[in-house]
Amino acid sequence: MVDVLVIGGGNAALCAALMAREAGASVLLLEASPREWRGGNSTHTRNLRCMHDAPQGTLVDAYPEEEFWQDLLKVTGGITDEKLARLVIRASSTCRPWMEKHGVRFQPSLSGALHTARTNAFFMGGGKALMNAYYRSAEKLGVQIRYDTAVDRLELDEGRFVAAYAGAERIEARACVMAAGGFESNIDWLREAWGQNELGEYPADNFLIRGTRFNQGVLLKSMIEAGADSIGDPTQAHMVAIDARAPLYDGGICTRIDCVSLGVVVNSAAKRFYDEGEDFWPKRYAIWGRLVAQQAGQVAYSIIDAKAIGRFMPPVFPGTKADSLEELAGKLGLDQQVFMQTLQDYNSACQVGHFDHTALDDCHTAGLTPAKTHWARPLDTAPYYAYALQPGVTFTYLGLKVDETAAVRFGGRPSDNLFVAGEMMAGNVLGKGYTAGVGMSIGTAFGRIAGSQAAAAVFKRMEKYAAA
Repeated sequence: MVDVLVIGGGNAALCAALMAREAGASVLLLEASPREWRGGNSTHTRNLRCMHDAPQGTLVDAYPEEEFWQDLLKVTGGITDEKLARLVIRASSTCRPWMEKHGVRFQPSLSGALHTARTNAFFMGGGKALMNAYYRSAEKLGVQIRYDTAVDRLELDEGRFVAAYAGAERIEARACVMAAGGFESNIDWLREAWGQNELGEYPADNFLIRGTRFNQGVLLKSMIEAGADSIGDPTQAHMVAIDARAPLYDGGICTRIDCVSLGVVVNSAAKRFYDEGEDFWPKRYAIWGRLVAQQAGQVAYSIIDAKAIGRFMPPVFPGTKADSLEELAGKLGLDQQVFMQTLQDYNSACQVGHFDHTALDDCHTAGLTPAKTHWARPLDTAPYYAYALQPGVTFTYLGLKVDETAAVRFGGRPSDNLFVAGEMMAGNVLGKGYTAGVGMSIGTAFGRIAGSQAAAAVFKRMEKYAAA
């Protein structure tokens, strides 16, 4: 029988597997996907948010604990467990040497990458390279890896893990770490959670999934039904406004539209509905998917002019281009009269001071609802561009409740050999909202904790039996 079973194949799972193996435990990792699709949502990532009190490697200046905490507090609106959040923040300051030991390399922040040179450590080669490095290291250390093995339920004995089932196959282990992702790929579950809006629409029917198609939430649902303590709102998620032309699954980062703060966003009625310049884009990009989801038809349009070109990371698809705003409205199929009124009202309200997209500048609107509080400049320079937007779901926040040991809880009592990490428990820290790179911080911190705790649980039980 193997010591530690790890269920999942992304960042949190590999961190757990590596830590358990380094502690001396035998480890079997089960990944639901085929080998070529391994890595889950982690393959689509680029960086993790890191606390540091001074320049550190590729990270410039300082990003102290309190600033990280305040950034997280702001985006979550206080819906977060401060103890666990600060655990993640502190862990983010020390994880990079361990990651480098396992073959991960870092590079400076990409040009145009959301003001993240100070706060986020970028993986050289992106998330795919990160996961390949972890898998190479795991194989070298003797971690057994099985692909195409989706676990759908666990056998439990009063909160203790006994075995996992992949279909009819029963797989025993002395301890288990679950890191099998959220339920973001399960359109039926999203539809059930979101229900119908006031227009009779099912918003989830128009959601696109930015990451893997394999995160169906089957194990998560099974655990909740088995009595595991849960946390989080099933409608809350890391949800981004992405190009409406993106594929249903695996569009990744290149489908994100990053020019929102440089222009205006209108809905299908050609009206603005939110402040595009509320805060720096890394702290606000993940609210726009939900905002678009709340619009009729779950569609909106990001509008910019020529002044914005070169100031944001270009998406994979070119925008709709026109030489006049009237022409742009026609190409988008929007009511031209309403669209022009919206743009004229915005342009007239712009109070242009010193434009600086790297700071919370003094360019704002006056007497306009909703206001644009920063980076407000008239859209008056041809050519004009538009990107149709739809909600892009990255990962869901409904998960299992944990404490600092990453143990799964049943009626408030922690299991002594069943642990959870990654998206399956991220809702403890992320009740709502998101700030760039924090999902990887959570997965890395709790993956390492879960792996260490699982190995410790195995050896503790062995010592108990040896002493008996």
